[in-house]
Amino acid sequence: MHILVNTGGGDAPGLNAVIRAVTLSALRRGWKVTGIRRGYHGLLQKDSDGLVNLTRDSVRGIAHLGGTILGTVNKGHPFEFITEVGGKKVLTDISDQIMERYRQIGADAVIAIGGDGAFRIANRFAQKGMKIVGVPKTIDNDLSCTQATFGFDTAVMVATEAIDRLHTTAESHERVMVVEVMGRYAGWIAMHAGVAGNAHVILLPEIPYDMAKVVAHLKRRYTNGRRYAVVVCAEGAAPKDGTMSTIGEELGREIRIGGLAEHLSAEINKLTGFETRSLVLGHLQRGGSPTHRDRLLALRFGAAAVRMVEEGKFGHMVAYHPPTMVPVLIEDAIKVMKTVPLDSDTVQTARDLGICLGD
Repeated sequence: MHILVNTGGGDAPGLNAVIRAVTLSALRRGWKVTGIRRGYHGLLQKDSDGLVNLTRDSVRGIAHLGGTILGTVNKGHPFEFITEVGGKKVLTDISDQIMERYRQIGADAVIAIGGDGAFRIANRFAQKGMKIVGVPKTIDNDLSCTQATFGFDTAVMVATEAIDRLHTTAESHERVMVVEVMGRYAGWIAMHAGVAGNAHVILLPEIPYDMAKVVAHLKRRYTNGRRYAVVVCAEGAAPKDGTMSTIGEELGREIRIGGLAEHLSAEINKLTGFETRSLVLGHLQRGGSPTHRDRLLALRFGAAAVRMVEEGKFGHMVAYHPPTMVPVLIEDAIKVMKTVPLDSDTVQTARDLGICLGD
């Protein structure tokens, strides 16, 4: 068999581990493996730059590396590709060109590594006849039908370490430090890193926050002699009767979410008089080597994806249902976003610890 593998959407620690597992598992079966560079874009290139032959040598020693040796894109949606016509940017469907190239190559299947957006694209290609198996990747941990996605554990570790470091400077200067972590519509990183890092306030997209209650909580801390605080917010958290903080939008893409930490910092300072500072962790959460948990999970995902190709489980995603990997339909995985359950033990733990969740 000849299988293709690509990585789409934002990068995440563990991508290279998946590529290594896919390559070695396929080669062990006597198959050929070709990597598509930059998502599906490599299929549009006629030269050798778009595709790369994956061998044992090319994937040697990459499992511990961050990023992806194939490159990735979160722009250039194949069904809504941005082109310029008459000096104006318009959206064009180039999926047929990609399907034609896929058939020319003579590939038997594609292993697509990505998150919600990448899987929506993969599902549409599957409907056009591309034989696809998906591997779930997102640091946000917001894909349903799988208990975990690789990249999440590393992102939480990075965020927790940052929160730990901010405690000391916040206490030294008697400041409120507002830390913004990734999480557009799901607050998994904020919840886990916030609780693990002993934050005093955690704001999630799942719980619209009441600024008056946040301020009251901070004032009580200061009155009780604890003259500093750490506030952790997911980038998509929003106030009651308000909307998410945004910094513009782009053609063919969702609105750009951001600026919440700076906004909250200014509001807290205005309403309390306390000295405040803000910090956006941003892409720091995506970079660097994966933790051992993410590395192992990614290797298991990659090997399982090859087994699913062997079994003809196309149109499916590898899902982690401890202790095993199981196939689930890609269309089921993207039906509903996996958000933080408000009745979960982690949320209850946060409340029992006296952490303010904004409500």
